Amino acid sequence: MIKKFIIGIDLGGTNLKCSLLDNKLKIRARNSFSTKSFNSKEKLIRGLADSINNFILSSGYDAGAILGVGIGVPGPVDTFKGIVHFLPNIPGWKEVNLKKVLEKKTGLKVFIDNDARLMSLAESKIGAARGFSNVLCLTLGTGVGGGLILNNLLYRGKDNAAGEFGHVPINITGPKCGCGSEACIETYIGNNAIKKSAVSIFGAGISLEKISYLARNNNRKAVKFWNEAGKKLGIALSGAVNLLNLDAVVIGGGVSSAGWPLFEGIKQAIAKRSMSVQGKRVKIYRAKLGVDAGIIGAGYLVKERLGI
Repeated sequence: MIKKFIIGIDLGGTNLKCSLLDNKLKIRARNSFSTKSFNSKEKLIRGLADSINNFILSSGYDAGAILGVGIGVPGPVDTFKGIVHFLPNIPGWKEVNLKKVLEKKTGLKVFIDNDARLMSLAESKIGAARGFSNVLCLTLGTGVGGGLILNNLLYRGKDNAAGEFGHVPINITGPKCGCGSEACIETYIGNNAIKKSAVSIFGAGISLEKISYLARNNNRKAVKFWNEAGKKLGIALSGAVNLLNLDAVVIGGGVSSAGWPLFEGIKQAIAKRSMSVQGKRVKIYRAKLGVDAGIIGAGYLVKERLGI
């Protein structure tokens, strides 16, 4: 029997992660590149195509062994047409039919969706959201992505653009956001905002990874830093909890590695700011699949579209 594989790609604002998955969505090989080296739309598309083609060559399999390519991108997507409307944290993108372009460059079937929706899909199938009917899944990284599971189904919205929790405005005026608006949740809890706050508290040269390490070792200042960041996110989440009467909120992405001080802050804010009935219902979990959630979700997308 000929082995068949799927290529899963997670295109973030910082890194492009490429993995080879088997038919059971187990990751068999992986690679990663910095998206900062692709400083134009054309270079990034070429980088995506080259990554796919080179990955096939390095795997030792030919293109006939690849069922398809699933790609998660950090912005609004028409998932059925394969059109990327724009990418808030990667400049130069507007109404790009990425599916069509990459299928021409690779000769493979390509399927595209929002990265946070793919993370939500994976977490609902085999991760922390499994068994819950109504869940908001978040990815905390360069941006703040969101995906909604409502009545056990991934909710996409009329224009396939639902779930953009990071671009809910939470103030009348505030920091400018990459989406074109201002005072979005992302401008307060995205990587750039958190790093700016970290420098003001810990000094230049500090990294979020270092603060997370300090917090895990009970450094008081680091614990307080992540606790306060969690409270900011928890205040915003209270609105979603009240609106949707969620069973659970699942949080992944690089920032989630801050661990218990971040999650404790989130839980404290939701307990204080959400309505009593909804607040008692909702559970807060760290994503189970970690940094691989988007990749595994991309694999599910391919299998879903191919009906396998």
